[in-house]
Amino acid sequence: MAEGPAKASVIWDTKIAVVLRDDLADWQKLNVTAFTISGIVATVENVVGEPYVDGSGNTYLPMFRQPVLVFIATTDKLRQIHDRALRRAVPMAIYTEDLFVTNNDEDNRAMVRDVETEKLNLVGLALRADRRVVDKIVKGAALHP
Repeated sequence: MAEGPAKASVIWDTKIAVVLRDDLADWQKLNVTAFTISGIVATVENVVGEPYVDGSGNTYLPMFRQPVLVFIATTDKLRQIHDRALRRAVPMAIYTEDLFVTNNDEDNRAMVRDVETEKLNLVGLALRADRRVVDKIVKGAALHP
């Protein structure tokens, strides 16, 4: 039996985390994850690797070079995580409950712009920073089961 490539244990200097509110429907969790993670892809250099190529020569899009950890949190814990990230000036993508009823980016941005920070009805966020900083920010949130 042929063996696959050797698995190397890698400890990343950075961590990518998505935090979802614990009362979302499955489709909402997937939607929030996809949208918030797109902010990291769009703004962070060298976060994705090289394209994939299968054994027949078909090429596929590149993906993140490192794991993405998905956490679940109560409304209060999500607010606390958001506050911690803001205090540390960690860039993040956010998703508010209002965005479930919009259908375009312009309306999404307007929905967020019209609400003061402390009144945002957050349902999820994504961030990438030094792994120790992310650990402090998401402390108290559980990994999504």
